[in-house]
Amino acid sequence: MIVAHLDLDAFFAAVEELEDPELRTKPLVVGGDPHGRGVVATANYVARRYGIASAMSCAEALRRCPATVFVRPRHTLYREYSREVWTTVREMVPTVEQTGIDEGYLDLGEVAPAFDDARALAETVQAVVRARTRLSCSLGVATSKVVAKIASDRRKPGGLTVVRPGREATFLAPLHLRVLPGIGPRADERLRAAGIETIGDLAALGDDDPLVSGKVGRVLRDRARGIDPRGLELSTERVSISQEETFEQDIGDTERLHDELRRMAERLAEHLRSREQTARTITTKLRYPDFSIRTRSSSLPVGTDDGARIGELACVLLDRALRDRPGPLRLVGVGVSGLAGHAQLSLV
Repeated sequence: MIVAHLDLDAFFAAVEELEDPELRTKPLVVGGDPHGRGVVATANYVARRYGIASAMSCAEALRRCPATVFVRPRHTLYREYSREVWTTVREMVPTVEQTGIDEGYLDLGEVAPAFDDARALAETVQAVVRARTRLSCSLGVATSKVVAKIASDRRKPGGLTVVRPGREATFLAPLHLRVLPGIGPRADERLRAAGIETIGDLAALGDDDPLVSGKVGRVLRDRARGIDPRGLELSTERVSISQEETFEQDIGDTERLHDELRRMAERLAEHLRSREQTARTITTKLRYPDFSIRTRSSSLPVGTDDGARIGELACVLLDRALRDRPGPLRLVGVGVSGLAGHAQLSLV
């Protein structure tokens, strides 16, 4: 298999720069209110020179660079640019697994079975995407998804990294553990406590080592060696959709929280109806002032696209969670899953 991972560079910020070219030379953050509780969604590369990064609070971003320009996300606009990018990519590489609005995997081996040809094709994809959309993307090319994804991040922005067969473990070995997909803060802490500092250290563990006991441990160790048998998943159907709101001040008024949930539920219902879908499972999400998260879910016997029904159940779930842990909330959200198309009545 020859697979590429394509990642659009600082996508939200890049779109904003296209819409307003004067932003290109300024530190730019797409995110929330820097004087409130907003979070950085994307920072352009000028802002990143000041240490500003995604998921950082906008207040911290402003502290690091008072000259930063903050703009609110425009997701409808970003989706339009994304559609143009992926339509362009599919003209050159038919088999694509789009994993997000700004990234996905390409089956280059289907079109270019040799690695030299695959590299040339990846370069062509970069050039055509830039010519058609004016957006920059970085690609990693390898024999597996995990190596391709890591490689795509090595030479941003606008880079291309090719890891040839047999070079996977050597490429991965010196990299930090957190670079490996699947290793979060807890796993990183546990491994470092055992003296495992790099991906190469993890790759060297034997099958009988307690750190790789169990299915997850074995999979991570194998990925550290560049072994990843996953193929591309070609389904493009979304399995869930959600809405959430972070408040400027923590809210403890249950009625106001209910109002927020009902408003979000109506938006979700509109989205479901626009896609001619229904949802069976409703999930309410709560985040407390200490950033801890609670979720409560319930499934209906039959799917619905009724905003009032979704909102009613979301409020019930909120009340249930607050009984378990009362207190004001920093954020609430509603999600729906178990999506399906509307049933068609038969006249036969």
